[in-house]
Amino acid sequence: MAKEDYYELLGVERGASAEDVKKAYRKMAVKFHPDKNPGNKKAEEKFKKVSEAYEVLKDPEKRAAYDRYGHAAFQGAGAGAGGGGGGGGFHDPFDIFREVFSGGGGGAAGPRRGNDLRYDMEITLAEAASGVEKEINYRRHVHCDKCNGSGAEPGSSPVRCQTCGGHGQVTSSRGFFSIRQTCPSCHGAGTRIDSPCKACKGDGRMVTTSKLKVRVPAGVDTGSRLRSSGGGETGGAGGQPGDLYVIIHVKEHEIFERHGDDLFCEIPIKFTLAALGGSIDVPTLSGRASLKIPAGTQSGTTFRLRGKGMPHLRGGGYGDHLVKAHVEVPTSLNSDQRKKLEDFAISCGDGHHPAGNSFFEKAKKFFE
Repeated sequence: MAKEDYYELLGVERGASAEDVKKAYRKMAVKFHPDKNPGNKKAEEKFKKVSEAYEVLKDPEKRAAYDRYGHAAFQGAGAGAGGGGGGGGFHDPFDIFREVFSGGGGGAAGPRRGNDLRYDMEITLAEAASGVEKEINYRRHVHCDKCNGSGAEPGSSPVRCQTCGGHGQVTSSRGFFSIRQTCPSCHGAGTRIDSPCKACKGDGRMVTTSKLKVRVPAGVDTGSRLRSSGGGETGGAGGQPGDLYVIIHVKEHEIFERHGDDLFCEIPIKFTLAALGGSIDVPTLSGRASLKIPAGTQSGTTFRLRGKGMPHLRGGGYGDHLVKAHVEVPTSLNSDQRKKLEDFAISCGDGHHPAGNSFFEKAKKFFE
C-alpha cells in the first residue's frame, strides 16, 4: 500500500513554514494521542503516522530530500524514516510528542502552581462611583503548618517511589512501540509518603478561611475583574500559589440606570413648568443639581448634565447624567381650575394650533 503524503497527513501546504508544521503536528498529536483514545487502534496508528511525518518535515535536510524524491528518499532507512541514509531504525513517536509539548523527556513532577480562585462581590452603584474597600472571607488550600507542606508526619520524610524509581513516570509497551506515562503510585511526584501527616492526611495542604482587604477603584462596572496575586490555592510540591480574581457585580439602583459611564433617570415635571419654563432640582449621585427647563418643553425631552455621571475607570474625567422629562397632566381639577384652563384653551384657539392643524390635515386620508 502506498504511503500517505506527509503534508496531507499534517494538513499543511508544501510551502508551510517550520512553525506551521509544528503547530499542525501539535494539533494532530493531541487529537490522536493514545491516552485520549484508549483502546482505539486506528487513532494509535494515526498518531504514529503523523509523528513519522513530523520527524521528516521538521528536519530541513530530510524535508528537502522528501520534497525531491518523496518516500523513496528513505527506503533504505528502516521503518519509519528514521534517518537520511542507511540504518536508523524506528523512531518512537512519543519522543517527538514530548519534544513539541515539553521540550524534552519526562521526569518527576516538579513544583506545580496552585489553582486560581474566583470570588463574586456585590457593591452598590454609589460604591462603584466613589470606590470602596471591603474585607472578604473565602476558603482556600494553604500549606499545612504541621508538616510544612511535605505531607509527611514530622520526624519522617518522603521516600523514593519504588514503582518508578523516583522518575515520576513508567514505561509500558503498546504493540511495537512504548509509551511513557505518569506513575500511578506516586502520581508523578517521584516520592512516596509512608507516614502521612495526620493533620493534612498526606496532602501537604489544608483548607482554611482567608481574609483579604480588597480595594475597589472608582468607576468599576459589573464584570470588572480585580486580581490578588498569590491569593489563590497553594501550589503542590512547593509551587507558587495561584491568584484570586474578584468579580464585581453592581446592584441595580432604584432611580438611576447606567449606560457605560453615563447615568440616566426620568423625572416628572408639572405641565405648567413645561409650558412656562423655570428650573427644578434633580437628584444625582453627588447630590442635588439645578436643571433649567425651557418654556415649551415637551414630554420625553432629554437634558444632559455634563460631568455628573460615573468616573472613568482609568481616570481622566466623568460621564454625563441624562435626565428625561416626563410632563405630568393633572388627573383631577376643581371647578375654578377647570374654568381657567378652558379659558386658556379658548385663548389658544381651542386646539386649532397650527401644528395640530398640520397633523390632522395629514391624517384626513385615513378617514376618507
